Amino acid sequence: MSTLRNTVQLIGHVGNDPEILNLESGKKLAKFSVATNESYKNAKGEKITDTQWHNIVAWGKTAELVENYVPKGKEIGIEGKLTSRSYEDKDGVKRYITEVVCNELLLLGK
Repeated sequence: MSTLRNTVQLIGHVGNDPEILNLESGKKLAKFSVATNESYKNAKGEKITDTQWHNIVAWGKTAELVENYVPKGKEIGIEGKLTSRSYEDKDGVKRYITEVVCNELLLLGK
């Protein structure tokens, strides 16, 4: 059961070209968003599509794969863990962000 703790699996489309950062430590970081869609019918029988956006970060070799093979619009599958952090913006307001740290990447579609 320990492998079920804090595991996220998503299949969706990349919403923007990934931002690639080469850190001073020599590590590579990729940041991007993924959209997932869920469809259902409302009380009137109309089809409704609910789109959720997820912030994704990838490190090291996974970030290199993202840099080379994952453009905007690409359908991908990811597995990772959910993390939350906070920071202060330029106005001193505390902001919170939740991200999925990608451990595995699957390239889908064409």
